[in-house]
Amino acid sequence: MDKRWQSRITVAFLAVTVLVIAAMLSGTLHRTSRITLPAAEQAPGQAAVGGDALTVVEVTPETVQAAIATLSRPQKYSRTVTVEQLWKGGSGAYETAAAVSGGWTRTDRTLPGGRVRHALTDGETTYIWYDSETEVYAAAAGGISADNEQTIPTYEDILDLPVEAIAAADYRTISGVNCIYVETEEDSEGYVLRYWVGVETGLLTVSERLLDGEPVYRMAALAPDQDLPTEADFTLPDGTVVLEEA
Repeated sequence: MDKRWQSRITVAFLAVTVLVIAAMLSGTLHRTSRITLPAAEQAPGQAAVGGDALTVVEVTPETVQAAIATLSRPQKYSRTVTVEQLWKGGSGAYETAAAVSGGWTRTDRTLPGGRVRHALTDGETTYIWYDSETEVYAAAAGGISADNEQTIPTYEDILDLPVEAIAAADYRTISGVNCIYVETEEDSEGYVLRYWVGVETGLLTVSERLLDGEPVYRMAALAPDQDLPTEADFTLPDGTVVLEEA
């Protein structure tokens, strides 16, 4: 078989695979109201990156925790997280601008009614203020993590799951973002979690929570913003730069 004929067969196979995966995803997302998850662009199970250890790791429910453990989040980044909550007969969506520098995370979330909630946290202390007000509320973060402030799940929790709680795992590409995909078994309350974790950024890219097979939560942050956070992002209304306190 000459190389040109072999290449044509390969292209045809990949095209059919893409159509099959797109159809599978569209079937699971039929209730999407505002956030539409992009179709997978790569066949499940295939390595989505090149040039590093992940290319030789076949991601399965048995190996996905080892693959996730190789990832790490960047020290500095900013991005916009879109979250949708769904319920019978309706849904609500909002965006949160997130900026991270070292151990500090800033979130700016527009609330229903138009008020903007600002928060700065290092996991120990959290500062909260609204709009352009100068009054700042400070308190111990307690159990409210930086991921909680962004209203996103902490994908590293996958590492603590028993293997039998993982229903599916493979490589997938979403809107050009190479990801490790993980889906949990349905728990005792009927919930299933789905994660798409970017292998190049180490960040949670997309997530879903399903109840009895129907989505009740979705988040998407397909790419970090090109502009890195600045000192101004970590400055309180009175001019205090919290990064200096770290």
